[in-house]
Amino acid sequence: MIKARHLEKGHTIGVISPASPSATRSEIPRAIEYIEAMGYRVVLGKNVNKCHGFTAASEAERADDLNEMFRRDDVDAIFVTQGGYGSAQIIDRIDYDAIANNPKIFTGFSDLTSLHLAIGRFAGLVTFHGPGMARFNTRDLTEYTKEYFFQAIGQTSPVGEIPLADPKKWLYTMAPGKAEGCLTGGNLTLVCATLGTRYEVDTAGKILLLEEVETEPWIIDHGLSHLRNAGKFEEVAGVLVGECKDCVPRKHDPGFYSDVGVEEVFEYYLKDLGVPVLYGLPLGHTEDLATLPMGVMTRLDADQKKFEVLESGVL
Repeated sequence: MIKARHLEKGHTIGVISPASPSATRSEIPRAIEYIEAMGYRVVLGKNVNKCHGFTAASEAERADDLNEMFRRDDVDAIFVTQGGYGSAQIIDRIDYDAIANNPKIFTGFSDLTSLHLAIGRFAGLVTFHGPGMARFNTRDLTEYTKEYFFQAIGQTSPVGEIPLADPKKWLYTMAPGKAEGCLTGGNLTLVCATLGTRYEVDTAGKILLLEEVETEPWIIDHGLSHLRNAGKFEEVAGVLVGECKDCVPRKHDPGFYSDVGVEEVFEYYLKDLGVPVLYGLPLGHTEDLATLPMGVMTRLDADQKKFEVLESGVL
């Protein structure tokens, strides 16, 4: 895999909106102030936060901003405004040769799963499953998120073990064992959306990351069934399931759920694969979010409830 240069104070961060626009008009100015106060420069793409149906701009405009940021010599890293919806619309408009020839830090999560998988497959670049610009302010960027983000993109040593952010929470070993493999995956819905396309996720010999948010267990069941039917669990080395925020049945009686819980759904598909499965790390739509370099070597030890990033994502 190709790696970008690590981010240093004084470097320039390019901001694009490959999916949805920001929730509020103040979100990006607030984030720019925060990031510039840390010692970085920020430049905005020409089409940031336009409005075009569900997305921040047209497909051509969003793809042009992404391609231009990778081509620009004065940009060192590329952050997204947020996820939301629409990244998959532009993956056939991306200049993957330009990305491979101009490797830069690219970070985001959720809907950006589409771009992580496409860029990793066709440009061979390590990208980062981490926060977008919406988090960069004194209220939303927790110390845990901040620490692991700048460690992942700013240090040439491996991130190492990813711990729980809240010691009161608990990791669940769904299936025991140890495995090593390059990290792939992301948001379950977007991983499933690659199936049957030339951007299809490759899980053979990989540690597969899956996470979701505000999705009913039966819909998660549908996604996992889709992955199983596509053979994506047959050669997987291990599965890492992030803390799935608000993934509960929508119709339930007070005091108890009247439907199958999300842990039971993941167990049904993953427990008997014969590979390690660990559930509950802060790797998705949670207040605390650890940033992970996608495509690097990792180790999953479900017996000891440990997940380690063994390789740096930057040079």
